[in-house]
Amino acid sequence: MKVTDKIKLNKFYLYLVLAVLLNAGNSAQGERIKDIVDIQGVRSNPLNGVGLVVGLAGTGDSSMPSQQMLTNILRHSGLVLSPEDLKGGNIALVMVTAQLGPFSRTGSRIDVDVSSLADAESLQGGMLLPTPLEGLDGQVYAVTLASGVSIGGWTATGQKASITKNHQTVGRIPAGAIVEKEEISSFIDYIAGKRIITLNLRNSDFSTAQRIGDAINQIYPDHAVVIDAGTIKVNIPEQIPAGGITAFIDEITNKQVNVDYPAVVVINERTGTIVVGQNVGISAVAISQGSLVVKIKETPIVSQPIAPFSDAGETKVVEDTAVSIEEKEGYLIPVPQTVTVAELAKTLNAIGATPTDLIAIFNALKKAGALQAQLEIM
Repeated sequence: MKVTDKIKLNKFYLYLVLAVLLNAGNSAQGERIKDIVDIQGVRSNPLNGVGLVVGLAGTGDSSMPSQQMLTNILRHSGLVLSPEDLKGGNIALVMVTAQLGPFSRTGSRIDVDVSSLADAESLQGGMLLPTPLEGLDGQVYAVTLASGVSIGGWTATGQKASITKNHQTVGRIPAGAIVEKEEISSFIDYIAGKRIITLNLRNSDFSTAQRIGDAINQIYPDHAVVIDAGTIKVNIPEQIPAGGITAFIDEITNKQVNVDYPAVVVINERTGTIVVGQNVGISAVAISQGSLVVKIKETPIVSQPIAPFSDAGETKVVEDTAVSIEEKEGYLIPVPQTVTVAELAKTLNAIGATPTDLIAIFNALKKAGALQAQLEIM
């Protein structure tokens, strides 16, 4: 298969995927409320601690703090050693972090992440010693178990070369800590004898917030109040017992609503990525796309003396420089008022615009006041 045929085939697949995504977006009935809101008070709490990974095959660190920490651990076993006696690169000082879930109970397991703090080369094959994990209040909420560190990769080293897959100084231990103290989230507010829960929109929008309030009021009339673009307060009916609050939340958050998306164009100039929001439109304009191409070609030639029977001159290889300037033909294409992403993409593709050209076009459209959207450059 020719290279041009492969490019055309790849473009066909790309357009096919975009068409499927656009059709899927048009046929969607909406989003569940639970997927676009957070319940106020239901959140995780960060935990952290400093631990020691042992059993490394010479890939550990050589820092004094790691040796001192190992010395303190061994002293609890009755061994009196000095940090200078514990050298060899088989240990690594690490930072251990975890998230205490909003409903994690005492005795349950949570995942932990391990990151090297010194000059360790790899945590592959190491085991984390039991480490207390503290919250921001200084209290211990979990303790890690003696578990092996999974780095999701490997390193192979020879005398002259080495190969590495994935980051070697950061690892993860699934279910590597056990909860010693629970911190259950409180998500019900008691105001004037009423039980109220608050829904916070992840992407604030007045239209979406109002639709959520209307959807809940269809089930329980006059029980949802829209406070602002990102907050909806829901009054739990009096007839619902304490044991039925979970079912009540499940019922109201499973309702589907249509999410209103802002008109935004996001541009990442470093990668050439452009994301166009669903409601982006442009006013009627005309766009010309053209560029100036300057070609410089260096050709080595052999220069020889031209005077016959003369010793003057010397045969040398010199560079012959040829400069040509080509101005590609630009096309002034009228663009009608665009209201959908598909029409906008079709119009811009008609002029054969590359990602770099599209970035310049969107910036020019915004400057001209024809882009009816917010332009964000990353």
